[in-house]
Amino acid sequence: MIKILIADDHSIVREGLKQIVAQSPEMAVLDEAVNGQQVLDLVQKKEFDLILLDIAMPGRGGIDTLKQLRIVKPAIPVLILSMYPEDQYAVRAIKAGASGYLSKESAPEELIGAIKKVARGGKYVSAGLAEKLVGNLGPDTEKQDHTLLSDREYQVMIMIASGKTVKEIGEELSLSVKTISTNRTRALKKMGMKNNAEMTYYAIKTGLVT
Repeated sequence: MIKILIADDHSIVREGLKQIVAQSPEMAVLDEAVNGQQVLDLVQKKEFDLILLDIAMPGRGGIDTLKQLRIVKPAIPVLILSMYPEDQYAVRAIKAGASGYLSKESAPEELIGAIKKVARGGKYVSAGLAEKLVGNLGPDTEKQDHTLLSDREYQVMIMIASGKTVKEIGEELSLSVKTISTNRTRALKKMGMKNNAEMTYYAIKTGLVT
């Protein structure tokens, strides 16, 4: 039996995932978490075979939580579930230690297959993502300005380029406007840009947002 921890701040998503998992007699949802800190607390108290982790939870984000998991419980496989396209976060997630990356729009059968593969110690990525990962190992990777950003700075950049205001981003991530503004300023400085318009143009040009 594959014992699963589901981590997502939306109850409707957690319920949907539980229904999908229930279709397979080989797996069961042992517990749920609504934020990154809860995930880290639960893995200290219970034994899980796999974590389904949302990448965009409030407070401590999915990537940050993943990095902490690799320190405190390095053996637990983590399958990232995200509403964001692979182009935006998948490479960062895999590099941070995820065993796979799956869109929330994926079919239930694909999720079950991914869980089984990752629980057995395998990796689950699409053919397109595998190609991107190989490309990111090359010498030209560092020439892309966004690779210089921290995970939070990168997240803020993507959200700004997607048309969200600093206030909206703060509310969505449960962070202060000051924190978001600081990350925005750092991102602009690292990328040699002056304003949101330049940031948005870059994100569109590089295919990070559409």
